[in-house]
Amino acid sequence: MKNVVKLDNYYSPEELEAALKDFVNYYNHKRYHESLQNLTPADVYYGRGDLILKERERIKQQCLNQRRIEYQKLNHKKQPLLTQIW
Repeated sequence: MKNVVKLDNYYSPEELEAALKDFVNYYNHKRYHESLQNLTPADVYYGRGDLILKERERIKQQCLNQRRIEYQKLNHKKQPLLTQIW
């Protein structure tokens, strides 16, 4: 917070309050926290954390399966060439 809010000059209390409000909103709703498994505090507070983590795991498994299929396709294309050489 000190690197974001303190670096600017504020000429009225309202400007400072607005900057603090913006920072708190960013910190709670947009910034991912490593200690919260890369979720936002709002996600955890409102109970969305488990759903988000399950969806991330589903996407991860889907990507791994797709990579495995692509690797097998690539491997099958290369093998006939290798057997012809030997």
